[in-house]
Amino acid sequence: MISFFLCLAALIVGYLIYGKIVEKVFHPDDRKTPVVEHPDGVDYVEMKPWRAFLVQLLNIAGLGPIFGALSGAIWGPSVFLWIVFGSIFAGAVHDYLSGMLSIRNDGASISEIVGKYLGPAMKQVMRVFSVVLLVMVGTVFMVGPAGLIALLTPDVLNVTFWTVVILIYYFLATLLPIDKIIGKLYPVFGIALIVMALGIGGATIFNNGTRPMMEITLANLHPEGKPIWPLMFITVACGAISGFHATQSPMIARTLSSEKQGRRVFYGAMIAEGIIALIWAAAGCAFYQTEGGLMTGLLAMGGGNSTTVYEMSIGLLGPVGGVLAMIGVIACPITSGDTAFRSARLTIADWFKIDQSNKVKRLALTFPLLAVGYLISLIDYQVVWRYFSWSNQTLAMMALWAGATYLTLYTKKPLSGLMAAIPATFMSAVSITYIIYADEGLRLGTGIAYPVGIAVAVLFALIYLFRALIPALKGKHLEDVPLKLSR
Repeated sequence: MISFFLCLAALIVGYLIYGKIVEKVFHPDDRKTPVVEHPDGVDYVEMKPWRAFLVQLLNIAGLGPIFGALSGAIWGPSVFLWIVFGSIFAGAVHDYLSGMLSIRNDGASISEIVGKYLGPAMKQVMRVFSVVLLVMVGTVFMVGPAGLIALLTPDVLNVTFWTVVILIYYFLATLLPIDKIIGKLYPVFGIALIVMALGIGGATIFNNGTRPMMEITLANLHPEGKPIWPLMFITVACGAISGFHATQSPMIARTLSSEKQGRRVFYGAMIAEGIIALIWAAAGCAFYQTEGGLMTGLLAMGGGNSTTVYEMSIGLLGPVGGVLAMIGVIACPITSGDTAFRSARLTIADWFKIDQSNKVKRLALTFPLLAVGYLISLIDYQVVWRYFSWSNQTLAMMALWAGATYLTLYTKKPLSGLMAAIPATFMSAVSITYIIYADEGLRLGTGIAYPVGIAVAVLFALIYLFRALIPALKGKHLEDVPLKLSR
């Protein structure tokens, strides 16, 4: 239990201290934000900061801090350390830079931002990569909650039925102005998510005598001996850092009336998600405990999935509390799935300069995206999740390199770019090593995957050093001309 409280305190202190350092480095000012300059009543709609925070939290949370944290907990409580340090020094920095750079570039999507700071070739890669990732995210967050709702309803209302119902909701949320459904429902669901996490955390602490909370150990407790590096760092996904967040932050960037709201909304929401992930990881380790020193019970349940969450909710909070907790877990992914499809619409609109104030043009993008999402939902859920996890972390790597380039070349404090370059290098090693080692990748052994992953990460760091940091230290700063999007 001591480890849990120390990690919880670290996340809070990280927000209060490192969050302010990140804000000071970026230096938000009083310039007009996109929603102040040109509100359009559809995507550029002003929100109050507290509402924007709750919407951002729901946008980025999804099943990631729950399913990902529980799956990561199969390696044991070492996952606590990645959730804490990943959230503070990587995930929250990533989300803050993604959101703030979008504000400074007319609310641009992450693909346009990456293209501006890393070049035209990367823009094209990111455009395709972002849309594919967003559709996969929407699909994952369509099938996942459908399975959870099916557990609570009669058998005739099966997963397919609820998938179609959720798909209809996604259609409306993707098409309608952001303040009509998302702006009104999300704050309520956000509160439900927070209450649910507090309920699970409180019950886990209360039951510590019978289901003791595990203390941190660096030992690999995975029953099948799968390596912590890089598998756990990919599996946890949204609970520590997530490229999906880079696609969501620009959506909220179009609703903020001041840059100075950024730390609370972007950095703060990621820390809140880290706390949720920590609670579920600790609860998973305690609830299923260990057998023979390994996390056999959690592995047997399949890690993070609908059945695991349902069993834990009922077991820790009883029938009534369990249903309440399940409602929070259901609302959480649905409210990320709809914004995933919405972000995909905005990304394509930015790409092809399609005016989204026109309802017919919004519909022309919305319908095909949802149709593709439904077809992907017919594929095995676990397969989609694994590919989502890798592409998710790879996108995070790209967004961090873009942020590092901006801080280095477009400000007069080039060394501040290391704040993003260091986690970018780390995530580069994680992503490359994973795709070489994993079953859904090249399936090569660690003897090849480890050195190649590290070598590629070093190569990326050297490219950053010679193309950005050294020129900046020599005084070669660039003028940051804001992007202007077609509306």
